[in-house]
Amino acid sequence: MAATTTAPPPPYPVHVDAVDRPAVSRWLWLVKWLLAIPHFIVLAFLWVAFAVLSLVALVAILFTGRYPRAIFDFNVGVLRWSWRVGYYSYGALATDQYPPFTLSEVPDYPAHLEVDYPEHLSRGLVLVKWWLLAIPHYIVLSLFLGTGVWVAWQGDDSQLVWGSGLVGILVLVAAVVLAFTGSYPRPVYDLLLGLHRWALRVAAYVGLMTDQYPPFRLDQGPHEPEAGLLMTQAASPPSHGSAPAPPQPPPAQAAAPPGPPHATGWTAGRVIAVVVGCVLILMSFGLLAGGTAVLVADQVSRDDGFVTTDVETLSTEGYAYVIGDVLVVAPGPDSDVLDDVLGDVRVRVTHEDATTPVFVGIARDRDVDAYLAGVARTVPTEESFRGRDVPGSAPTTVPEDAGIWVESSVGTGEQELVATPRAGRWSLVVMNPDASPGVTVTGDVGVTLAWLTGAGIVLLLVGAAVLIGGVALVTVGVRRASRPVT
Repeated sequence: MAATTTAPPPPYPVHVDAVDRPAVSRWLWLVKWLLAIPHFIVLAFLWVAFAVLSLVALVAILFTGRYPRAIFDFNVGVLRWSWRVGYYSYGALATDQYPPFTLSEVPDYPAHLEVDYPEHLSRGLVLVKWWLLAIPHYIVLSLFLGTGVWVAWQGDDSQLVWGSGLVGILVLVAAVVLAFTGSYPRPVYDLLLGLHRWALRVAAYVGLMTDQYPPFRLDQGPHEPEAGLLMTQAASPPSHGSAPAPPQPPPAQAAAPPGPPHATGWTAGRVIAVVVGCVLILMSFGLLAGGTAVLVADQVSRDDGFVTTDVETLSTEGYAYVIGDVLVVAPGPDSDVLDDVLGDVRVRVTHEDATTPVFVGIARDRDVDAYLAGVARTVPTEESFRGRDVPGSAPTTVPEDAGIWVESSVGTGEQELVATPRAGRWSLVVMNPDASPGVTVTGDVGVTLAWLTGAGIVLLLVGAAVLIGGVALVTVGVRRASRPVT
């Protein structure tokens, strides 16, 4: 009976490749988390630049239909660098050869990645493929890379939770087998390469580097199937524990990315300039957002010149509601610093029954503690502004006769007091004027904060300056990288 010929799958423009057999020691994997720390730090910054430059590429594709070549080479380099580090560390543990610090292809390194440069990309797809169209792949990759298995137990007050995806489980299996046998299990190696190949194809697709939708196909094994030839041969019965022999062309071509690598102009200095520029751009977004928020708060929250909090309800079944440390501690006896920072402080309270009088006063913490010693009261806690109840009896003196208040107000309806900040620790006390139990009021606190408008403007100006500097660094780096190194 004649053998059935299987039509090869079409080649995908993202080529992920590795050596035929992993070469690793039994125990080095125990410390690779430490050895790879420099790469993890660098990659954190490179991925920031990847995200920013992908946004630039999105705009360029939207208007021109082309991915700027220098940015394309940079982003491919980030994927390549990540793949090498993952192959070395806990993405595969498949080599002990330390990854090089470069975006460029390194022919003698055992892991390779190349992406075919697209001459034209769809302007419409660029708006939806990185989030909407890729959702099915995100679901699959969540099982590959995370949320695969959870183990948890709890005893007394301690709890341990561990989670890992399929890749993590396979790498753990490979590490254990390697430690006991000195040999990397080949089926695990082939499956890990297939999983990473799938993930990197999706990464390139959502990074806007291709319009060709990633196949739902697990191309296992170290070599990218050239028009399906390797997959076709791998389907024939191989000997157990050995890698399938590569077909024509020769093995050297099978073990490297298809085609010669494109020469790029991304020198170390240009990469650093772009990374620093992208970090500055992200910082500028924070500064601009902060400045805008400050100015909006300054305009929206002001009431008669005071930046005012939301109205809160304060209630106690005791004789007083006490809020400690309502004013900050100044460095000295003068109030100049507090005046410059806060200005005046306004407190407004209204009894829940507008016809019932209420007392509100500000005094030093120590004086309030002495006056309310042994008195049933409510004080706020860090967990809840509603506070906790302190048991006790009734005060011996009505609040107006206590003689401790620096500012106070008493009467029906809304009671307002305005205090100038002074050095020290101060408490705000709300009571019934006759020192009877049960107080429920609504109130707010406001401060003038004269500097708030200026602070918002300064944040906007600094954010704009940082943005300009970041854009300048990115522009210079990308422009110079557009001229390949000769």
